[in-house]
Amino acid sequence: MMRAPSVHNIQPWLLDITPGALSVRERSEPALPHHDPHGRDRAASCGAAVANLELAVRTLGRSCVVSFLPEDEQPDLLARVAVGEPAAPAIEELRCYGAIARRASHRAPFEGVAVPAAVVRRITAAGGAPGVETRAVHEVAAVARLLHFAAETFRQDGAYQRELSLWPIRDERTHRHGVGIPASRIPAGSVPWAGLVRRATDIPETPELERRLASETLLLVLTADDSRLDHVRAGYAMERAWLAAVDLGLAAAVLTQPLHLPEVRSALCEDLGLAGFPQALLRIGYAAEADPSSPRRAVEEVLHRGP
Repeated sequence: MMRAPSVHNIQPWLLDITPGALSVRERSEPALPHHDPHGRDRAASCGAAVANLELAVRTLGRSCVVSFLPEDEQPDLLARVAVGEPAAPAIEELRCYGAIARRASHRAPFEGVAVPAAVVRRITAAGGAPGVETRAVHEVAAVARLLHFAAETFRQDGAYQRELSLWPIRDERTHRHGVGIPASRIPAGSVPWAGLVRRATDIPETPELERRLASETLLLVLTADDSRLDHVRAGYAMERAWLAAVDLGLAAAVLTQPLHLPEVRSALCEDLGLAGFPQALLRIGYAAEADPSSPRRAVEEVLHRGP
């Protein structure tokens, strides 16, 4: 779970280990009040960590049952993985577990090679979970228009920009543990590729954004409702789709920032005819070279062993 994707690489999870069970909790810090005001991305990040944790248990040859939000009186307890009897993992589980170490956010253009439809279907199938659907998006004109609006909005938002300025890691040589986004990994022209809009970002016009999106494969993670449970499940399903993509030789990156604007979220539902709540956009494609991993918290920051 240490290598799961997370909003701004804050890794907002804690792991409790007790006999027969592993519990994932949401840590209370650091906060992102302007990027993630409702905590959707934090909960989804923890859901992604649960997906990795489940694969680790299965790879060790044990059965397991995942319960999301198992106790109402413990709101920070987002999931519990009950470890069961010995059971051999499926080959797909072993392959996806092996993809965890290779998964990283691809914040650059893809090679422009089309992803075969059969491969897209395998990835979207892997991104299914109770109450969650991962589907391909073909309405790139509508998405481009909304991404352009979101980028302009965030570029002019002073509070958002001040918060964003705190997260790039500039001393990458010595910053080997902890949180943050390596500054070298944020391309200057970041829309829509990096999803991080700064004051100096050159935002392309909508037709150019549409052209870029048309050369990629775009997936949407959609939930039936918009509760905290749905946010955790969305992150779980997103990570399963992402790992399937990596196993199939693809790279990916997730966009959630535009969906925090209510007008963008509602317009996306209307333009795409969605019967649910969009939680994340996942770009997938072929990359010329592997992406380096971001720094991670030290194990002792994440792990807690119970009595």
